[in-house]
Amino acid sequence: MASTAFTAATDKRVAALIAPGLEEVEALAVVDVLYRAGIGCDMIAVADDRAVVSSHEVTLTCATTLAEADLDDYDLLFLPGGIPGTPNLKATAAITDAVTERVRAGRPVAAICAAPSILAELGLLDGRRATANPAFMHVLEENGAITSEDSVVVDGAILTSRGMATAAELGIEIVRYYLGDDAAEAVAKGIVLQR
Repeated sequence: MASTAFTAATDKRVAALIAPGLEEVEALAVVDVLYRAGIGCDMIAVADDRAVVSSHEVTLTCATTLAEADLDDYDLLFLPGGIPGTPNLKATAAITDAVTERVRAGRPVAAICAAPSILAELGLLDGRRATANPAFMHVLEENGAITSEDSVVVDGAILTSRGMATAAELGIEIVRYYLGDDAAEAVAKGIVLQR
């Protein structure tokens, strides 16, 4: 199948925050789904180098670095999981500050796998529905989240998902958030997402 050029369907933009040790499929599946839907998404390296090595030693080349980017320019911040990717995200004050400010302002944030634990530990999931990788559900519960084993949980402007196998579904729900049901279902059909 021939590749197609990106055609924007909206002016909304997503920042995928790429930390060393991330789970690469969790990031790339979401980026791919957003691209297909026409939602701009930049991969932003959290460290100083645009080349980021994943937990499985796959090197991703990002568009920019956190030091070069202005997170205020993005409509949604996306936190992929992975170990040690999640602790590396959590250790970055610019990210935890931006995520906290956004959630408190009702602006969208998405997190998958271990990364929802960051939101929980910041006190941002207290009384809210959320999910995470099974190994991190206790962190959500201990911090007041109403946990679910659904593949993706959307609570207002917070979107959480369970892991690598649910990453495309998270991408679809971000598409639904911005472009509605028809666009989400069109992309789901295009990627042959079975539900």
